[in-house]
Amino acid sequence: MPAPTNESPSATSEVTRLPGTPLAEAALELIRPVETEPVFNHSVRSYLFARLLAGDLGLSAGTDYDDDLLFTACVLHDSGVAGDSPRRQRFEVEGADRAAGFLLGQGRSTSEADEVWQAIALHSSTGIANRRGTLCMLVREGVALDFGGVMGDQHAGVVTDAQAAAVHAVYPRLNMVGSLVDAIVAHGAANPANAPRYSVPGELLRERQEYGRTRMEHAFRVSRWGN
Repeated sequence: MPAPTNESPSATSEVTRLPGTPLAEAALELIRPVETEPVFNHSVRSYLFARLLAGDLGLSAGTDYDDDLLFTACVLHDSGVAGDSPRRQRFEVEGADRAAGFLLGQGRSTSEADEVWQAIALHSSTGIANRRGTLCMLVREGVALDFGGVMGDQHAGVVTDAQAAAVHAVYPRLNMVGSLVDAIVAHGAANPANAPRYSVPGELLRERQEYGRTRMEHAFRVSRWGN
């Protein structure tokens, strides 16, 4: 992880600021108790990095995208592997269903719930999510940025070392990839329908069963952020 560099307190606090809206607070209340801390921190970092990317691309909250929806989609994107997941479908779909149901329960529209559903369901689909609208692209690339190059480095320069240090100080990694892979593999092993062959969960499950370690875990030896 990069070493901290000089940056004003106001600048670093802005980088780690969360929306603080009623919807954002409700999303945190929903997911914090049921996710491991490494996966929860990853989800929040994905939002913070997605917001930095939006600014770098000249996209404005409220005009080009809904910040509450971006926050909800990022924070709930791995909710399919939460401890209380029903484990009946792929983790991406279970997370998408959970987020859509949450938004409808909060009074958001069907179209908004569907937009978030799509962003979460496609967040692991490289080359597809980026073509399905601004929200879908921001969620996928925010997640990718938190993987530190393992999921692609097209936007690597968006996050400075100082910004990364500020984010990681508040939301540390805590062996994120190991914790996330553990959760995805457990979810996939619970039901064959959860881990179809050649899907992300299917390949992670197969690699763990055959080799004891996944390529994703191996790749983190050269990740920008470490693990």
